[in-house]
Amino acid sequence: MILGCIADDFTGAGDIASILTGAGMRTSLVTDPRDIANADGDAVVVALKTRSIAPDAAVAQSIAAVRALKAAGARQIYFKYCSTFDSTPRGNIGPVADALLRELHTEQAIVCPAFPANGRTVYQGHLFVGDVLLAESGMRDHPVTPMVDSDIRRWLAAQSVNRVGHIPLAVVREGREAIGAGLSAAGPGLVVVDTTADSDLRAIGAATAACPLLTGGSALAMALPANYRAAGLIGTAPPVAAVNDGPAIVFAGSCSVATNRQVAAYRRDHPAFAIDAAALVAGAPVLEQADAFAIEHAGDAPLIFSTIAPADVVAGRSAPDFAAASALIEQLIAGLAVRAIARGARRIIVAGGETSGAVIAAIRPGQLDVGREISPGVPILHANGVCYALKSGNFGGDAFFETALAMMEGTA
Repeated sequence: MILGCIADDFTGAGDIASILTGAGMRTSLVTDPRDIANADGDAVVVALKTRSIAPDAAVAQSIAAVRALKAAGARQIYFKYCSTFDSTPRGNIGPVADALLRELHTEQAIVCPAFPANGRTVYQGHLFVGDVLLAESGMRDHPVTPMVDSDIRRWLAAQSVNRVGHIPLAVVREGREAIGAGLSAAGPGLVVVDTTADSDLRAIGAATAACPLLTGGSALAMALPANYRAAGLIGTAPPVAAVNDGPAIVFAGSCSVATNRQVAAYRRDHPAFAIDAAALVAGAPVLEQADAFAIEHAGDAPLIFSTIAPADVVAGRSAPDFAAASALIEQLIAGLAVRAIARGARRIIVAGGETSGAVIAAIRPGQLDVGREISPGVPILHANGVCYALKSGNFGGDAFFETALAMMEGTA
């Protein structure tokens, strides 16, 4: 193993695994640090579910993962979080990054959430989604980590005990040596790096080839295989050809703008079951109702969803049972996925990072092989004869579900 990646949610793990695979690294994805020792790959990605839990618990799980990765031979560690920097003023990005710095006995790490191909860029320390500042995008209404400040430096400073520095775009555009000088001048701490194009990522990756710890969204990973190849550590490996034309089912737990569009598009031609959150909280047999629907429509790739409009999320966030309902929905979808696989489902699509985490934690598939990319940041994952597409809420076009099913089947 050369690169060890710690992802703070399951869709993020698939995201970075897809990019590394596309750049020619043999990549394995595991969902439990105990599986790292037996994982096979130039890069091993550990999918944790630490984005929204208590900071102390996130730190503990991340430290356990990095120790297992180092014990397995990882030369460089990458802490992967969302390209929209999903967090709260308490964490968990800052506390985990601080802890990893201590654990790896290093003083500095870059902070690079940008993913230009998906419209996430950083300029003057501010994160943009397309041409809109983060705090003015749909992320301001996120039910768990509402992003109300676009200045990543300021947001991170509230979370971290370390100094937060900054390298502006003008320095990045001067190339590798200028970035290296900027990092030296910034000194110890976490350094936010402006990034608006893939060429910036390649320059940043080259400048940080010797850094023990990198932190960022998944896009920076595209620049790392070139460093390892130049050092003679890797060749070029084609992605795994994982296909299955078995029964399919689609789950959507995200309430993002993109997932709302995807759900609306898919419902036009496929049977769909809307989860009634109020009935679920009240103790109604929603699991049994949804499962009966899935059985009835098993041959038509049914959709089971809890997706609601962002405005409704904002209106409902103050309700006393909001958090409980969110947790129950995750458990419900996870239970449905387990039942579907037991009945023979072989293509599973899940929209939403937290929802995907709940599903994979319930299934426990072990090592997942990383296959073709469905859309930027979303690969086909394969384990034990089942194909998975685990999609971050904001990723993918309107026809993502249809495209994913066709690619898993091998007809696209």
